[in-house]
Amino acid sequence: MNAEKIVNEMMAKDTFSRWLGIEVLEVKEGFAKIKMSVTGEMLNGHLVAHGGISFSLADSAFAFASNSHGQKAVSIETSINHIKPIFEGDELVATAEKENISRSLGQYIVRVTRNNELVGLFKGVVFRKEEEWDV
Repeated sequence: MNAEKIVNEMMAKDTFSRWLGIEVLEVKEGFAKIKMSVTGEMLNGHLVAHGGISFSLADSAFAFASNSHGQKAVSIETSINHIKPIFEGDELVATAEKENISRSLGQYIVRVTRNNELVGLFKGVVFRKEEEWDV
């Protein structure tokens, strides 16, 4: 199964990731690295990025990495630690890596960084469906 083709198909239908301005940097089985820039529309009342922004970036990387094995995967549990504030103009990179995988479950860690500095740590579990990607 070709991980890049799977992610390309996912991105073609993922209007939210495209709206965020996400760019896929690298993808391989069990791994995805993506980036985006924080815009003024993404700020909260403290003039820092809304927590949902780094969560959404990490969630997209998580989705790409977990589906890259060829088996369709859907999120069943996620969490994030917001480690440092994120500001308008920051370029964020989310790197998702498989921690553990079985026939029906997969655990992933996503590190969100700004200039190689950790700003968010996301953890997620997917249910791996019987259905395969047809690419």
